Amino acid sequence: MSATQRRSHYQVTFAVLAVSVSAFALLQSLVVPVLAEIQADLHTSQTTVTWVLTAYLLSASVCTPIVGRVGDKVGKERMLVVALAALSVGSLIAALSTSIGPMIVGRVIQGVGGGVLPLSFGIIRDEFPAKKVPSAVGAVASLSAVGAGLGLVLAGPIVRALDYHWLFWFPMIITAGAAAATVVFVPESPVRTPGRISVLPAVLLSSWLVCLLLALSQGSDWGWTSATVVGLLVATVVLAGAWVWVENRSVSPLIDMRMMRLPAVWTTNLVALLVGFAMYGSFAFLPQLSQTPTAAGYGFGASVTESGLILLPSSVTMFLAGMYSARAARRIGPKAVVVTGSLIAALSMGMVAFVHDHPWQLAVANAVMGAGIGLIFACLSNLIVAAVPAEQTGVASGMNANIRTVGGSIGAAVMATIVTASVFPNGLPHESGYTRGFATLMVVMLVCAAVALKIPAVGRRVIEEHLVGEPEHPQLGMVAGGTLVGDKSE
Repeated sequence: MSATQRRSHYQVTFAVLAVSVSAFALLQSLVVPVLAEIQADLHTSQTTVTWVLTAYLLSASVCTPIVGRVGDKVGKERMLVVALAALSVGSLIAALSTSIGPMIVGRVIQGVGGGVLPLSFGIIRDEFPAKKVPSAVGAVASLSAVGAGLGLVLAGPIVRALDYHWLFWFPMIITAGAAAATVVFVPESPVRTPGRISVLPAVLLSSWLVCLLLALSQGSDWGWTSATVVGLLVATVVLAGAWVWVENRSVSPLIDMRMMRLPAVWTTNLVALLVGFAMYGSFAFLPQLSQTPTAAGYGFGASVTESGLILLPSSVTMFLAGMYSARAARRIGPKAVVVTGSLIAALSMGMVAFVHDHPWQLAVANAVMGAGIGLIFACLSNLIVAAVPAEQTGVASGMNANIRTVGGSIGAAVMATIVTASVFPNGLPHESGYTRGFATLMVVMLVCAAVALKIPAVGRRVIEEHLVGEPEHPQLGMVAGGTLVGDKSE
């Protein structure tokens, strides 16, 4: 099949990718509002039921960059089918579970689907017309954020109309259909990275990510100064150092450390960390704030469904802003868009911190937050895709998504520590805890804006012309700071 024939179907390919990414993103947050119900139904403890989230987070963090790298080497379409199949099988196991063990196993298998996002970016870069790449990448990136927010909104109505098992049945049906559609409609990308896949870097990467995320996710329960948490953090530092050392000396590295040191890459990754910190910290505690009984002197006593509706505006504005971001990036540059989005998000966090007396105020703040986050996510993805050679798109975007997840884990842990520092005898946090917590998120987004100012400027020519390799310039290796650099012949 010729390149022209392949690209004539890019809109169908985009539809399949959009459904795939949305399903994965939904699974990130659908279970958050109903953990208490799962705990009661499966007759388990609160500590154990948190592994329904933790297991998924750990698995996705380990698998996302690895699956992206394998896709770069053996074929993105092939690995996309594998990732979607894992989501479907994992969802089936979770849907059929009658005890906590199989539920956690299902969530671990679902985590393999984390590779959907970097694989989608790689397929877009390889298959879409050059001028369509920025908007398509931006839309898919926005869907990944929108899906996470929408999961919090949809959980209540689904559980109320059916039961929590349908939080897995629906994604299973969707991802199985997307896997079949991928086989039929998504062409195999011709861009491959030669060489074998190194096992040791993959093991070391997985090990330090597991240690870090396990410490962050369980620190509040085990105690931040406990021997277990401190040991995990020390192991993280040691294993991460060993991983970098091995990657720098590997003939076929899993992640090219030279690529990670590019100004356009490390600054974008740092922004992703801070955005993940603020977004997931906010998503984790906004429902709790709205569900707090009015007897506490604040909160609205909202149900799961009602708190979801308060969050709905952020999903809408996030998607709309993501769709607009490519046009804004062409006009003022992606760097300016990321800075603007960070300031907008900081404003929204300040609104929640200091103005949360009525539900409509939280809804407005959420709408503002969605606009800011939507602008940032779409541009971050485009900056990463533009900053690396085509054959490293999967691993680079996978690592960026991974860093965002790590930031989210840190954000949720820090917010939990701040919000619960002072509580009533009944266990409810004082209102001041939420004020301090969201004020902290505001400061984080202001720091994010300052970091975004360090992102190298990327011109319109690079955005529109060099997100995919040009046949007349096969020697160009990567794009950084608006300048094409890196000769593959070197």
